[in-house]
Amino acid sequence: MITNQQKAPRSVLLRGLTPKQVEISRQKYGTNLITPPKSAPWWDLLLEKFADPIIRILLIAAILAIGVGIIDGTYVEGIGIIIAILLATIIAFLNEYNANKEFDLLNQTNNEEPIEVIRDGNFTTISKKDLVVGDLVVVEIGQEVPADGKVIESVSLQVDESKLTGEDRPVGKWTKKMARQHCKGDTAYPPSEILRGTIVVNGHGLMKVSAVGDLTEIGNTAKAIQTIESVETPLNIQLDQLSRLIGVLGLLVAILIDIALVVRGICTGDLNLTWTQWYFVTILITSITIALTCIWLPIVYDGVELSGSNVKPPQWLKDNGLTVWLRTMAMGIATFGLGLGIGYLFGWIPLSPAEWMPTEVASKFLTYFMIAVAVIVVAVPEGLALSVTLSLAYSMQKMTKQNNLVRRMHACETIGAATIICCDKTGTLTRNEMHVSYLNFPSINESAIHLNETEVGKLLIESISVNSSANLECHLGEEIRPLGNPTEGSLLLWLDAKGIDYLSQRANFEVINQLTFSSERKYMATLGISGFNHQRILHIKGAPEILLAHCRQILTDTGITTINDQIIKSLKEELSEYEKKGKRTLGFAYIPEPKNCQQGLEIEKHSVDMIWLGFVAITDPVRKEVPQAVAKCHQAGIEVKMITGDSYLTALEVAHEIGILPPDDDESYLLGFHLRKMDDLEALEAIKKAKVIARARPKDKQRIVKLLQDDGEVVAVTGDGTNDAPALKQAQVGLAMGKNGTSVAKEASEIVILDDSFGSIEKGVMWGRSLYQNIQKFILFQLTINVAACGIALLGPFIGVNLPLTVTQLLWVNLIMDTFAALALATEPPREQVMELPPRNPEDFIISPPMALNILTVAAIFLVFFIGFLLYIQKDGVVSAYELSLFFTTFVMLQFWNMFNAKCFGLKESVFAHLGENKGFIAIAIVILLGQILIVQLGGSIFRTIPLSWQDWLIIIGSTSIVLWFGEIKRQLTSTAIFHKKS
Repeated sequence: MITNQQKAPRSVLLRGLTPKQVEISRQKYGTNLITPPKSAPWWDLLLEKFADPIIRILLIAAILAIGVGIIDGTYVEGIGIIIAILLATIIAFLNEYNANKEFDLLNQTNNEEPIEVIRDGNFTTISKKDLVVGDLVVVEIGQEVPADGKVIESVSLQVDESKLTGEDRPVGKWTKKMARQHCKGDTAYPPSEILRGTIVVNGHGLMKVSAVGDLTEIGNTAKAIQTIESVETPLNIQLDQLSRLIGVLGLLVAILIDIALVVRGICTGDLNLTWTQWYFVTILITSITIALTCIWLPIVYDGVELSGSNVKPPQWLKDNGLTVWLRTMAMGIATFGLGLGIGYLFGWIPLSPAEWMPTEVASKFLTYFMIAVAVIVVAVPEGLALSVTLSLAYSMQKMTKQNNLVRRMHACETIGAATIICCDKTGTLTRNEMHVSYLNFPSINESAIHLNETEVGKLLIESISVNSSANLECHLGEEIRPLGNPTEGSLLLWLDAKGIDYLSQRANFEVINQLTFSSERKYMATLGISGFNHQRILHIKGAPEILLAHCRQILTDTGITTINDQIIKSLKEELSEYEKKGKRTLGFAYIPEPKNCQQGLEIEKHSVDMIWLGFVAITDPVRKEVPQAVAKCHQAGIEVKMITGDSYLTALEVAHEIGILPPDDDESYLLGFHLRKMDDLEALEAIKKAKVIARARPKDKQRIVKLLQDDGEVVAVTGDGTNDAPALKQAQVGLAMGKNGTSVAKEASEIVILDDSFGSIEKGVMWGRSLYQNIQKFILFQLTINVAACGIALLGPFIGVNLPLTVTQLLWVNLIMDTFAALALATEPPREQVMELPPRNPEDFIISPPMALNILTVAAIFLVFFIGFLLYIQKDGVVSAYELSLFFTTFVMLQFWNMFNAKCFGLKESVFAHLGENKGFIAIAIVILLGQILIVQLGGSIFRTIPLSWQDWLIIIGSTSIVLWFGEIKRQLTSTAIFHKKS
């Protein structure tokens, strides 16, 4: 216990800086902003896109195509590939650049945190960034110190300096004068100074800012207070497995396509080569395969790992740096040179390079290679990462507008998987706008005007004023509002309404020592010299049942008398009545001339001397939106548990009012002290049955969360205090209160609820579920195209069409399904229908059985149609460019209409029902349609197209739209069946 034998608080006598002094200080010493780490320039982000192995393959293919084209004069294909590469990389760069900018803006919110200061003689709040040198800052338990400063007032003040020193033991802080008496031994930093980034873990005080921004200690050492954490979530793991699986299948299909093309070429005579020429082809393919080891070998290892083997790739392959690429390229070149040398030595290769391979054969092999590469590009879902990032960034932005400030991006999705929400009562389910509704003090009632004319009144005024850490913010012409603890603030507001100045009471009371409020103790005590009788007095306030258990006397209008069983029974009955009405009760007691204060202020040491003064009932109305939000959570299969320190009667009343408990259920509750007596197995069974846990301590909360998680639940937890931090960190999603939450609670959380309302949490769940569905919709759309495109490329050669889709056409298809579809489907707004579904199992694979059935069914129908189309157009043995243009356009338009079906997957409503809500989707659909028209009409030899007539366009657009109409009919039939089932 730290004892502070200091003079009366001077905060009421200090005026702080005037507006003019604030500007002078800001110009001289700067703002309270720490310069962020230097970010990578935009050109580095752009160049990163070319580090992708797939892009490197395409660049190699483009260079080879241009090289061969220069010889035979048809190099436009290579130029088309380069244009497609640039388009894909630039769009990906722009999306990532914008997402990073949005994320950086969201991470600046720490600088907007409200800080309580004294300026121009008034308590007020300002943003952390607006602090200047010379400001007087109020620091309280749970707060992160906003700047460096000198301690000028201290009451049991202790801080955690581990962010700076690594030492997690709390350090006592005093005024410079008192530090000489209390500080023994060396400390890392002066005991009269507190530094930015440290955490107040006990007591409260007043500091004068001495340094801000980059000039603070933490600024000088370039340590960041807020960092972006990379978390490997179940979603990330699922998407990684899916990407690797598709990559393996894509490589397998590419190899099969190349083999099919070569076999077909041999059978048709297109590859009529001599033995010598086949030897050269073998050397060339082997050399290229070795040179591109860094591309295909990781995919092979992925396949081995997915098959269940524990074989890991070598470290040199994991590094995948420029050196490794150069080494494998050199090995490929060396293999080619060695093969040529052996061929020359044995006379297998002619001396003239012109005879090694005919130009037209080389062109065919190059075409086969580029087709295989394009299939890999189409098969590998590069857009998955983009889709997830866009979905998360979009959801972060929209959730912030709905009072859910997401601090860690993965929490956007994780909250949608929550099965249980453990929430506080005060401020989350209630409005946290407390006001005194009833008083039980001798000779005092709520309408009393002259409180200070009786001894009880004087004691009550002094107790409320000095045994408190709250303040009132008051500006001329503005409404007075409390700062700090809302319960204490309601008492100060009550005094203010009676015309009593609490600050003058504090100025006249000399604080000797203080035991700050703790949710473990549930009371606060202040020792000092009384302002009205100048005697030592110990004021105590807290939970009535705790104070009553230690009081032996009571102050009545006739004086101090022994508190007998009848009085205690009567008081408890009255307290119970108010608690049943959902009111918070707060007891007051005092000890005149306390004797044992040198041993501490704990009430257990003063039971004989404690005198009961009275109690107040405080009302905190339920938020009007909470009952509906709780009902929606129950409808969504999410259980809501209230964990509160209040009495079970108060908790049950609120639980009934908001719908956590049905009206006839008064048994589904658990008391904290009962829970603490149980072992884990008994506790889990009790917790699963209970919907209200009353008189709970912060450690109880963490234990509850841990036991539920061990039972397979996905738990979201709300909290506002420093002691809630362990539970917030323990939960899969910690939800800190933005208005009344401490800095420690916010730091431990993933999401900050800006308005402290449970209604905002329900909206967060809806966004999280919708986000997951959006990612599923993108995967559904993409894999349907993957299967159809790979099937066409594989079967095309066997039905007489070498290139149903060219490399540049496949790249355009890839752009549609990766970038454009990611943009369109990732930004789908949430639907209320997702709250009618049960929570998803976090261990389930992201491709659900209905998705898999839809992908295989639709892709198979598309593939049968495409094969029939190809067979029809080459019935006379010749396939014209016009017919291939028709095929290409039909292929794209089928995917175009299928994107609308993907948009509505999982919903039982028409695609047109909310189409106007996502203007981005409409815009992207228009871009795809216009892009396809421009490519076909103007693409020419680059895209192997010739212009189509307007009649052709109308026929193709109209006939392919049958995909959408079939989807609409299916959704309508499903919706009707559900309606009749409910009826």
